[in-house]
Amino acid sequence: MNSRQRVLCALDHREPDRVPIDLGGTRQSGIAASTYHRLKERLGLATPTRVYDVYQMLAEVERPVLERFGADVIGLNRPAVAFGIRNEGWKPWRLFDGTPVEVPGGFHPVTDEQGDLVLLGEAGRLVARMPQGGFYFDRLDKYPGAAHVDPETFQPPLLTQEECDHLHAQAEAYYQNTELAIIAAMGPPYELFFGLGTGDFQAWMITLATEPEYVEALYGRLVDAWLENLRRFCAAVGDRCHILQFNDDLGTQDAPFLSVRMFRERIMPHYQRGLDWVHRNTRMKVFMHNDGAIASFLPTLIEMGVDILNPVQTTAAGMDPVKLKREFGDRLVFWGGSCDCQHTLAFGTPDEVAREVEQSIRVFAPGGGYVLASVHNIQAGVPPENVIALFDTARQAGRYPT
Repeated sequence: MNSRQRVLCALDHREPDRVPIDLGGTRQSGIAASTYHRLKERLGLATPTRVYDVYQMLAEVERPVLERFGADVIGLNRPAVAFGIRNEGWKPWRLFDGTPVEVPGGFHPVTDEQGDLVLLGEAGRLVARMPQGGFYFDRLDKYPGAAHVDPETFQPPLLTQEECDHLHAQAEAYYQNTELAIIAAMGPPYELFFGLGTGDFQAWMITLATEPEYVEALYGRLVDAWLENLRRFCAAVGDRCHILQFNDDLGTQDAPFLSVRMFRERIMPHYQRGLDWVHRNTRMKVFMHNDGAIASFLPTLIEMGVDILNPVQTTAAGMDPVKLKREFGDRLVFWGGSCDCQHTLAFGTPDEVAREVEQSIRVFAPGGGYVLASVHNIQAGVPPENVIALFDTARQAGRYPT
């Protein structure tokens, strides 16, 4: 099978020739630029390391690296991935640890009196901060829920014609010139739960719980914009995109942020409105990135229209891989769940990484419905040898019986 066939087979809950692999196909299955640079040095590749996501400081994974590790997925991205900064006009820069990288020409962080990097918006508004010696930015500007915007006057962002033209050209190039499955993030303008609270999550949680009429009006406004963006996106890319991604975070490491009942009453109908449109009007599978201890939400997410769950944080409470596969493996594709990113991948030996990956494959792979990826992004400081062990083991242990 080629990569596209392999992924689509797995998404249909059938066994392909081997477990499909994702390295860098999404902004939640990527790799920190510093780790990627050391990985390329280990592999003998001397190309510049480009930071395509300056928010998380993620590297653009190049074709030779994708091929080396058998990656089967590629991401379809807008011209500006983070903070409205277009990925063009690349210039040299250095991370705090000295790693040489290239960043977009419009990326102009300022060093403050504490040695932190800050990004400023209009009228000097503080948008984001990376602490001195840090690895990524924290957002500081308030999103609509935290800012308590007026739903009547609020204008959610819509895809521009220029963005649609870019997505059309990129999708066509990927479809014609590669055999990779194509995934694109095209969720609501803001995550309907977690993302709306950026800037003051506590205030947003209080609003969500105590102002149902306001929340309903805001969600209606956001989903109207989402549906319009979906129409524009699908008109631009046609059937070239195979997977549609949206993101939200409903759980901490130890427990959900909110009850299933509140989610079903306040949030689910609005997500379902968008996902119903996707399933009625396209052949794309729906991919939800959703961290943490969310096992109790899975029946609801399936009912809502989610086909694929990422990152499958198996170390979170209640996220036992055997139980997940047994109870939901016929209805959900698991995308991730390969290795404990907080301990084994970051601090273990290559042999320990390999053993954990082998065990994950034994649990998740039978019957299809599994795409192997890191559990969220591969962070700064992960040894290159562990990254190699992760993906080499996936290729070796992920073969299905003929």
